[in-house]
Parts: sequence; C-alpha cells; structure tokens
Amino acid sequence: MLAGEHEEEEHNHRFAGVTSQVIKDGDSHVHAILVSTDFYEDHHHEIGVITGPAIDVGDGKHVHFVEGKTTVDDDHYHKFVFATLIEDPISKHKHC
Repeated sequence: MLAGEHEEEEHNHRFAGVTSQVIKDGDSHVHAILVSTDFYEDHHHEIGVITGPAIDVGDGKHVHFVEGKTTVDDDHYHKFVFATLIEDPISKHKHC
C-alpha cells in the first residue's frame, strides 16, 4: 500500500484469467497475463505481468511462478505471488 493509508480497511481482490500463448524464452517459455480483479467497494485493479519460466512438476505437466504488483487505484496497490494451475479445468471435463 502507498504511504498515508494507515486507516484504510484491509481488503483483498480476487481474479481469474487465462495466460497468453507460449512466448519462447531461452530453453523454456513464459506467458503474458492481463486481467482485472473483482471490485471491492468502488474500485478494482489491473494485473499485467509476464510469468516466470516453466517449472516441471512431472507427468508432462508444468506450472509458472508469478509475482508483481497491481495497478494503483483508490490510492493503493496490492503485491501478489501465485503459481499457474497445472491442468486446464475445462479440458478435464470434456473426457467425461
């Protein structure tokens, strides 16, 4: 949060999105992510970030580590750290 916001009510934002297609990066690859968070009271934030390289988790699957800061809105921003999902939840259900 930015300076001068000691009295602001603590809150967080949720978001979900889809990564871009593969962006070649040396021996690995990364993805771009561009999403908006949900609204909290009267504001939301945008996230624009490039993931870290692919991290092998076995069985032919991988994840990406992501960290950064949201845009500033309502005089503050949020730091975030997350990993992408291992499976595509929609494709998983197509085989049922």
